[in-house]
Amino acid sequence: MSMYGRDPWGGPLEICHDSATDDDRSRNLDLDRAALSRTLDETQQSWLLAGPGDQGRKKKRYVDLGCLLVSRKLFLWSLGLLLAAAALAGIAAGIAKAVPRHQAPPAPPDQFTLALRKALMFFNAQKSGKLPKHNNVPWRGDSCLKDGRSDQTSRRDLSGGYYDGGSAVKFNFASAFSMTLLSWSVIEYNAKYEAAGELGHVRDTIKWGADYLLKTFNSTARSIDRLVAQVGGAAMSEGPSQPNDHYCWMRPEDIDYPRPVTECHTCPDLGAEMAAALAAASIVFKDNRVYSHKLLHGATTVWDFARKGGSRQTYSVPRSDAAKFYNSTAYWDEYIWGGSWMYLATGNSSYLQFATDAKLAKNAHIYSRPPNYGVFSWDNKLPGAQVLLSRLRLFLSPGYPYEEMLRTYHNQTSTIMCSYLPDFRSFNRTKGGLIQLNHGQPQPLQYVVNAAFLASLFSDYLEAADTPGWYCGPHFYSIEVLRSFARTQMEYILGKNPLKMSYVVGHGKHYPKRVHHRGASIPKKKGVHPGCKGGWTWRDTKKPNPHIIVGAMVAGPDRHDGFKDVRRNRNYTEPTLAGNAGLVAALVALSGEGHGVDKNTMFSAVPPMFPSPPPPPAPWKP
Repeated sequence: MSMYGRDPWGGPLEICHDSATDDDRSRNLDLDRAALSRTLDETQQSWLLAGPGDQGRKKKRYVDLGCLLVSRKLFLWSLGLLLAAAALAGIAAGIAKAVPRHQAPPAPPDQFTLALRKALMFFNAQKSGKLPKHNNVPWRGDSCLKDGRSDQTSRRDLSGGYYDGGSAVKFNFASAFSMTLLSWSVIEYNAKYEAAGELGHVRDTIKWGADYLLKTFNSTARSIDRLVAQVGGAAMSEGPSQPNDHYCWMRPEDIDYPRPVTECHTCPDLGAEMAAALAAASIVFKDNRVYSHKLLHGATTVWDFARKGGSRQTYSVPRSDAAKFYNSTAYWDEYIWGGSWMYLATGNSSYLQFATDAKLAKNAHIYSRPPNYGVFSWDNKLPGAQVLLSRLRLFLSPGYPYEEMLRTYHNQTSTIMCSYLPDFRSFNRTKGGLIQLNHGQPQPLQYVVNAAFLASLFSDYLEAADTPGWYCGPHFYSIEVLRSFARTQMEYILGKNPLKMSYVVGHGKHYPKRVHHRGASIPKKKGVHPGCKGGWTWRDTKKPNPHIIVGAMVAGPDRHDGFKDVRRNRNYTEPTLAGNAGLVAALVALSGEGHGVDKNTMFSAVPPMFPSPPPPPAPWKP
């Protein structure tokens, strides 16, 4: 064996000299061929096959992607192309977003939403006192800023609030009911007001009324002995010794005579209604804790006043102005109504115990059928209270000891809803289809809108409770029947009647032009201030009013569908605060798409009806 070992290529490691003979080279070549007959690896082949200039070249680089070996150059080019494509796609998407799209316009508001927006404007036209900057009624201004201060018995600031109708009198009984009704509608249909763009407007409307009610008694005290029932005089006799708000025909801004203040010391009906108004408003403004607490404190104070023992009588004493325009026939219904709202605002079960007391219900005549049975109004709160308490039973079902009376109220509510249907003859209807809830008496529309609101609301209660309808005797009626009643009555008011007349001023093309309203009937001229009798010319003229009192619902047609657009006939053409409150409530209940009430806000202050059980006792130890 050679000492030099063996070359890896198969040949010897000796250094060959040029002196080797050709025979030697030939022999070595034969040996090399035999060595090359075996397989070579890559490194050996590269060295063997490389040319003289190949040793200095750069090696080709690759990128290992795990399952794939890719050329580094190809990988970089592909990555660059992908990034460029992503950038172009982003630019294209940005351009597409920037270009305005031609979308289909949103569906126009329904007629109930349009009428709702106008109906709320009426309250702007009725505001008394220092008006806000954006009142949006150009022909109105500050008025009656000295109310209360000029009265020798009151001597307090009673500016603000709302004028009731076509005159400048402020009747607190009707005003408080109006605020309660508006608050109720906001609590139930907050989302619908927001969808219509009127939530802020209606909240401002309620606050304006509630702030004034707080002025009518010592709302910071715990106990009071009097309430302001009325501001302004309403004597209707011709030629009185003192000018008053009914005898004179003047713009409120021009009133220069002293306005009397009427107080009451034993008036449970007014006190309970004011408590209901403030309690309901406190729920509306629960997002403002300070203001809500202020309202609730005032409600508690005035409720305690309404519940005082001793001699009780209605606020509208005989021969008073209130007895002529807003006569209260009893106070038991206000007790149930006010007690229900106090419970919902406070969660104090003593109020619910009071509202469901069997003796109180009997005094309120829930088992009898008086002429105004089922007719919800500023005088008769019982139908509204029963619907409100039916809500409590449907959604919370408090059980014993309230269940028996709550079931009675619920059954009474079902009976009232039956009485609204044309299949029953509890109330007549005009040939045009208007229900005669006040049995053919004048000014029917204020009662119709309240019934439409209760019917819509109760149908929404049933739907929220997964109840498809209710029974009238052996017959079952679906909730859509109630909604149909509410819709047809409101459509009549908005113009679907024999005269094609909209009884909401400013809604539609044909509506009353000679509304019984002092401010709207007298032109606003700078420097011109007609006196007490100076406006009689405008009262008696047959010309249309110079100002349109947008959203005012007039008193309405007679029992034959007839209507006289005459300014002096208030039974046809005068709007009222309570009437428009019911109008707003009914319109919002029917407005927009879909149905449904806010089930929870009403019960925000009510504690759980069934408290959690106590913890189990500790285990016994011997």
